[in-house]
Amino acid sequence: MKFVTTLDRDEDGVWIAECPSIPGCVSQGDSRVEALANIRDAIAACLEVRAERGLPLTVETQQVEVTV
Repeated sequence: MKFVTTLDRDEDGVWIAECPSIPGCVSQGDSRVEALANIRDAIAACLEVRAERGLPLTVETQQVEVTV
């Protein structure tokens, strides 16, 4: 399965990865590579827990461009 993730660097230099289509699925790493590896593991774990609890595996999300 493929999931869109966001990857941001916080003020301390830590990379934060999030999978918006899976509520609460967030991870981090000291590098982009580490953060992406960690979010892969987090996605797998989140999907497993959601399946065990009978929750929908994902929620619908959209990326919308906004002009300001």
